[in-house]
Amino acid sequence: MNITDKNRNRIFWILQFAGWGFLSLTSIFFLDKLGSSFVIFNVIAGTLIGVVSTTALRYYIKNIVLENFNLEKLLKIAIGTVSAAILYGILNYGIGYAYAKLGPDITEAQKQVLKAFDNVWLLVFQSVFIVGSWVVCYLVIKLILKANKNRVERLELNTTLKQAQLNTLKSQINPHFMFNSLNNIRGLMLEDVEKSREMLTKLSAMLRYSLTQNSVDGIALEEELEMVDNYIALSKIQFEDRLEFDKKIDSETRNIHIPPMLIQLLVENAAKHGIANLKQGGKISLSTQKNGEYLRIQVKNTGRLRIAKDSTQLGLKNIKQRLKLLYGDNASFELGEAENEVVADIKIPLS
Repeated sequence: MNITDKNRNRIFWILQFAGWGFLSLTSIFFLDKLGSSFVIFNVIAGTLIGVVSTTALRYYIKNIVLENFNLEKLLKIAIGTVSAAILYGILNYGIGYAYAKLGPDITEAQKQVLKAFDNVWLLVFQSVFIVGSWVVCYLVIKLILKANKNRVERLELNTTLKQAQLNTLKSQINPHFMFNSLNNIRGLMLEDVEKSREMLTKLSAMLRYSLTQNSVDGIALEEELEMVDNYIALSKIQFEDRLEFDKKIDSETRNIHIPPMLIQLLVENAAKHGIANLKQGGKISLSTQKNGEYLRIQVKNTGRLRIAKDSTQLGLKNIKQRLKLLYGDNASFELGEAENEVVADIKIPLS
């Protein structure tokens, strides 16, 4: 919780009056036989004396930066504490003296109590001890609030940095598939104008999707599937009969939210690095299912797992980094090979 300056002041005054009021109320156990008017006077006077003397001290030490604590700052706090203790003692003695001289007639027992405060050393010890205790409590609370503020600021900074990283990663996706598609269109333009137009239409739909979803961190899986269908339709114009696509989607997973363009990148990676390298072509299979507390997304393609030395692996790194930023260690991404197929396996927590 981040406490504002206004709330901090309100909390200070509540604690100030509550603390001094409670301390003054404890005198009831010692002065209960001296008359109600004397006890009430002692409680009110004790509260006001404590509030006035320590409030002045608070305005003196509130701006002392507690980080990098050194002897100079300690000396300033000590000077302020002694000054406040002197003020506390003077007010204590002065108000007690005024009550004895100007207040109602006092009994012999009340006189004995007031005479006890004529002892200078007792008054000095009481003033230094009480004000010193207040300073310790004030500094501890101030350190706790400062630590809480720093924690909140770190959390906000981490959130901002994560969002900036996510935005950077998402911005990488646009040119990643756009340039590949434009190269395909360029190669086809002179051969088949109609197919080129169809490719441009599909590409336009993909770009529109990418731009509209670029500002969000999660979309329904069903929306992502529409993007994948567009990409497959676009790729089939290039690969023709060399590309076969199959999907098995668990109906319970269609409304689950996933990072945008996550599946599209997996399918694109399968087409670009798998099917494109096979003369006879191959098959891409997409499946989703709920697996306990996880959503499992699996993309398979015909071929062998071979990563070229000059490959940037931008798509795979993008997926790993986004999953890490969004889910921490709760999500997983594995890329492997099984039975002459490359298998990309993603698990995302459902909550």
